[in-house]
Amino acid sequence: MCKQIDALARQWLTLMPDVQQLKAAQKEFRQDLRALIDMVRQLTYDQQREREHEREKLLLRLENALLRFEGRRPPGSAASGSADWVLPE
Repeated sequence: MCKQIDALARQWLTLMPDVQQLKAAQKEFRQDLRALIDMVRQLTYDQQREREHEREKLLLRLENALLRFEGRRPPGSAASGSADWVLPE
């Protein structure tokens, strides 16, 4: 009986450093995971901002093209509402 208790005590004492090491590794893993999640969030935010910026640029280009196109209309076509004019070549 004493041998069994002694064996269990030795086993317990040899496992304690392993448990502590695993707890430390788990803590480090959680920190790394949080950092990775933060990076993914930041990349998602940056990507969304970039898409919004590109969308704004495209809208401005479209607006500029429309303004240039309206500037090519023949005189009087805007007032009459007529759309039967010919595009310049």
